[in-house]
Amino acid sequence: MSKRFRPENSGESRLISRIETSKEYERRRAIHAVGEVVGALANAISAKLLENRLVETNNAHAVREQIEYCLERLSRADDFDIDFQIAPMRNLVANPHVVTLYITGFVIEQLIKHPDIIDIYGSDEEIYGCIHRQVVRYLMT
Repeated sequence: MSKRFRPENSGESRLISRIETSKEYERRRAIHAVGEVVGALANAISAKLLENRLVETNNAHAVREQIEYCLERLSRADDFDIDFQIAPMRNLVANPHVVTLYITGFVIEQLIKHPDIIDIYGSDEEIYGCIHRQVVRYLMT
C-alpha cells in the first residue's frame, strides 16, 4: 500500500495557491487593459522617454509608432512570447510589473536597432522607472 502525501500545513498551501492565482489574474488583467489604451499609453511613454532624454532620435514620431507597435504586440501575445521578452529583465526590480518589463525589454533590445534611433541613454532601472510611471498612470485608473 502506498503512502499518502499530506502537507504539514494545508492552510499555508492554500494561502500560497491564492497568492499565485491572484498574481496570475493581475498579470492577465494588465495585459488585457493595454489593448484599451494603446494610443494614449504609447504617446505618454514616448513623450517621457524623449523628455527625460533617455532616447535620442531624429524622428519623435517613429518612437511613438514603435512603442505603439510594441503595445499592440503585447496585447495579442501569448504567455510564452511575453515570458521570452521579459526574461532578461526579470530581476531588474523587486516587484516588477509585466507590462512595464515587456516595454522596457523592447526599448533596450529592439528599439535601439531602429534606424531613426541615435542612442538610448540611462540605466535599465531608469528606463524601467520612466516607463512604469506612465503604465501605472494609464492602467491603474
